[in-house]
Amino acid sequence: MQKLLCFFVLWMGMVFAIPAVHAQNSSDPDLAMKHALYTKYRKEVLAYDKKHYDELFFAFFEKQNDPNITLTKEEYYTYTIKIAIYSEKLGMLYKDQKDVAEQTKREWFDKRYEAYLQSKK
Repeated sequence: MQKLLCFFVLWMGMVFAIPAVHAQNSSDPDLAMKHALYTKYRKEVLAYDKKHYDELFFAFFEKQNDPNITLTKEEYYTYTIKIAIYSEKLGMLYKDQKDVAEQTKREWFDKRYEAYLQSKK
């Protein structure tokens, strides 16, 4: 019975979380790619511990700031979407920080590859 209740709660979380992601900026030309990455990596990232997340976060910033490396669009969005998903996880874990976590998630989800390329010039 407890497993069934746990499954139901997780399922409801997915039902309500996915439409929230789809409500993001619809004028974003990369929105389909972001949604695909979100769907692909959500379960994986929700299982991350703090150490795994820190490794991801620091690897992203090292690559982003390295003048000899230019991430592909998919690599860039894989990092930003994974970070957004982890922000979502923090909002689920710390209910009093849910609004801040949701705002952080939106900010990472709204990152644009074109802005990243401009920063590389």
